Amino acid sequence: MSKVDLPLVLLGEVATPIARPVNVLPGQSYRTLGVKWWGEGAYERETIDGSKTAASQLYEVHEGDLIINKIWVRHGSIGIVPASMHGCAGSGEFPTFDLDSDRVLPRWIHWYSKTREMWTKCDALSQGTSGKNRIKPEKFLTVTVPLPPLSEQRRIVAKIEQLASMIEEAKGLRVGVREQSTALITSLHFGLAQQRTLSMQDILTLEELQEPVAPTGSYLQVGIKSFGLGLFPKKAVSGGETTYKHFNRLETGMVVLSQVKGWEGAVAVCPPHLAGFYASPEYRTFSCRKDASLPEYMAAVVSTPWFRRQLEIATHGVGGRRERVRPEKFLKLTIPMPTIEKQMQAVEVFRRLTAIEPKQAQTAAELDALLPSILDRAFRGEL
Repeated sequence: MSKVDLPLVLLGEVATPIARPVNVLPGQSYRTLGVKWWGEGAYERETIDGSKTAASQLYEVHEGDLIINKIWVRHGSIGIVPASMHGCAGSGEFPTFDLDSDRVLPRWIHWYSKTREMWTKCDALSQGTSGKNRIKPEKFLTVTVPLPPLSEQRRIVAKIEQLASMIEEAKGLRVGVREQSTALITSLHFGLAQQRTLSMQDILTLEELQEPVAPTGSYLQVGIKSFGLGLFPKKAVSGGETTYKHFNRLETGMVVLSQVKGWEGAVAVCPPHLAGFYASPEYRTFSCRKDASLPEYMAAVVSTPWFRRQLEIATHGVGGRRERVRPEKFLKLTIPMPTIEKQMQAVEVFRRLTAIEPKQAQTAAELDALLPSILDRAFRGEL
């Protein structure tokens, strides 16, 4: 399709501030709301009793309202209220606007709120410092939005949603492949282990290659993703930028465990290309006992939801109050474990499964970039 210039209008031409105050009373329940960053929209938070808030008034929202968070609108905290949230209420930090149904579709604004262009415009209008960059509702209404006739909005929105649905389907298939892969690893692990169990201290040894931090030194860092998604490289840190007295140097085959997020599956085996990188002291490192475990085998096992569940069970608390997974607790875990000979048999299968991971990662990155590209084209009149 050839490019069509879409007319720009002030948001204030199609959106009008609307407030539906509700008096807050002890003993009454109120469904509260929030608005996520980066165009992820409005969401229902929790139901609270009126006695649990200092606010004397909240403001009710209705389906189809445009809603923002005054502080974080510069980070894309913008959304359209869905039907499921009709009747929720928020503080005065969440102003709402009634859209002119004769000129604009709520879904049109929904999709435009997900664009970097919209976020940049809001950022330019926000004022203040130290996290107090609130946008005034009247300023928000000076944001310009592309606005073709309703019929063209419907056509473009339908096209966006068709493509977005295809992207989500592709993401679902990719996730399904990973789930099947980890399910196969878990099944094979249990089948080979049969009734044989070992504690982690029979399998691993705490081994930390501590390197003192020199003020003039430079240390390539690693991070570790939760849910068994592995280690990744980060930028180097100079000795003068950190308060740590030492870092743990990694070697190929080391098992790396985040004390803070281990319960969430932040555990992995160091691959060859990250050998020589450094981890903070919050990342504990272990070597495989040569007579009990193979690094390649452990890399597959610790990436599974089953192993993550073992770490979750071993800790107590919720959220930020959950216990750290300290080495002594980690090493006391008991798991099924096949002999080293049977591990060798399984490693070849695991290699075939992991061979598809780089392609999976590339596909994931391409899918993540696809929707922003589609939206950019749509609101430039190229869809």
